[in-house]
Amino acid sequence: MSVASDSWNWRCLLRLRDLAESFVKCNIGNGRAASFWFDNWTPFGPLIKFVGTDGPRALRIPINAKVSDACNSVGWILPSPRSDHVMRLHVYLTNINRPTDDKGTDSYEWMVENKICDGFSARRTWSVLRPRANLVDWSSSVWFKGATPRHAFNMWTANLDRLPTKSRLAAWGVQINTTCGLCSLLPETRDHLLLTCDYALYFIWNAVSSRLHLPQIVFGSWSDLISWTRVLNVRSPPTLRKIIAQAVIYAIWKQRNNLHHNQIYVLPSVIFKDIDRVIKNSITARRLNKRFRLLMSLWLH
Repeated sequence: MSVASDSWNWRCLLRLRDLAESFVKCNIGNGRAASFWFDNWTPFGPLIKFVGTDGPRALRIPINAKVSDACNSVGWILPSPRSDHVMRLHVYLTNINRPTDDKGTDSYEWMVENKICDGFSARRTWSVLRPRANLVDWSSSVWFKGATPRHAFNMWTANLDRLPTKSRLAAWGVQINTTCGLCSLLPETRDHLLLTCDYALYFIWNAVSSRLHLPQIVFGSWSDLISWTRVLNVRSPPTLRKIIAQAVIYAIWKQRNNLHHNQIYVLPSVIFKDIDRVIKNSITARRLNKRFRLLMSLWLH
């Protein structure tokens, strides 16, 4: 039980007790250390949860009793069962040996998926608490070694279509004009704002295609953008395309917010200069990485 004087870290650890108790298995020796009600020494887990809070009264075993307090030299000393749960407990106890001194002291083990760990295993415990989902096909386009963290996070949010665009805000009940502020033509959705808006398509993405000596880039959907980042091309390898895509998406979204919140409109030519600088800085910072070594010449060629 935590009190106001306990540190914040200790209170956080106390809140994890219910989560941790399923991993801690108590092996009964002499029964003098293990709690009868709170330790996980039976297949049913802590008995205070299995039998219920009325258990100490029903079984006539105090709440702070040890396992050894529930038996004597003859065997277990429990009253006749009056519930199905207590009956199951009786059946289990009659099929195991009672605690004795020749068994040594009680011991505790960390168990993950019914397998005993050699001490605490953070890796195996985490894999159970946070199981991995199947690898998605877009993961390498969002999370890759050398990505700029804020660009990758923004790309991840955009990929999940969770950017608070005007269309999404309106769907949440916000009374707002959904027209795109950058082109004033169509509703502001993710795909329109970042891919097909005149501001993005004809100025910024067109500038990217010119710099890479590629045909004009036209994305019909977000999946087309993700596919574009994975294309194998000697003049523009996937690593360079991922850096460019994330920098462009971040810059357009930043300009959208600047216009929406501050009413400041910046010419797309100026935005592309910022994108160009960001890409150069990203490559320069990772120039010792083998995958980044030739990217500057490809971007500037």
